[in-house]
Amino acid sequence: MYEIGISAQFEAAHRLEGNFGPATRMHGHTYRIEAIVAGHHLHPDGTLFDITRLQDAVNAIVADLHYRDLSTVEGLQHMNTTAENVARYCWERIASAVRGVGLQTLTVRIWENPQAFASYSAALEG
Repeated sequence: MYEIGISAQFEAAHRLEGNFGPATRMHGHTYRIEAIVAGHHLHPDGTLFDITRLQDAVNAIVADLHYRDLSTVEGLQHMNTTAENVARYCWERIASAVRGVGLQTLTVRIWENPQAFASYSAALEG
């Protein structure tokens, strides 16, 4: 299986609902997002996928989330903005840009700090 990926970062604030100690107060992170697509076959030019298309999809999300309160972002406002939920939200947005071209999976990792991440991974093709 071949993989290619893109990473970017954004600044955002959130607060968690539930038993999360001080994280229930508004706080911010320098988030890092990684998007990785995987597939079995390369195109005749030797590439798995146009990495610029993946980068454009990631950059569009970063532009929407940068310097935002995540609980005010459409698609996140009715959920606990855990790294897991943010990863799924980003997966949904990126998946629409990379479906239908023979890729098998998309994985999105959201890093809240250099030591901790959550990810969501799923098949792209039916």
